[in-house]
Amino acid sequence: MSDAEWAVVRDAMPVPAWLEGRGGQPEGYCRRQMVDAVRYLVAGGITWRAMPADFPEWDRVYAFFRRWRDAGLVAEFHDRLRDRVRQAAGRDREPTAGIIDAQSVKAAASVPAASRGFDGAKKAKGRKRHLHGRPRPGPAHVGRTRAGGAVNCGPSAARARP
Repeated sequence: MSDAEWAVVRDAMPVPAWLEGRGGQPEGYCRRQMVDAVRYLVAGGITWRAMPADFPEWDRVYAFFRRWRDAGLVAEFHDRLRDRVRQAAGRDREPTAGIIDAQSVKAAASVPAASRGFDGAKKAKGRKRHLHGRPRPGPAHVGRTRAGGAVNCGPSAARARP
């Protein structure tokens, strides 16, 4: 992680409880090291337990990641860095274009019948996945419905969804 990226992410980090006098012990690991470890894991597509010895132990990294995810910080980090990349490219912070797609997926017999349907066009029993994505860097909204259900996936329907 570059120093510029770390400066953006560091501002979103919560202040540790022990620094605010709320008790607890000082953290035993550098937060930047933890963020680097999570980025390495995502970029390499490895499992938590396959974390190299250069990083803190995998269970500590996972505990930090889980805490940040539950607090909404992972999404905040992503959004801040995405905004920086878009601004550096001379684009608006928020994307103005989107891609809408749907895919029929066969469902196993263990999937409740109430959530399955039949897609006549694809001749498939199961569910339908709907994806509203941005041209980059990742999905904006993912939904799921019964296959064959009358679902309007046009642009106006995508805008109406949260």
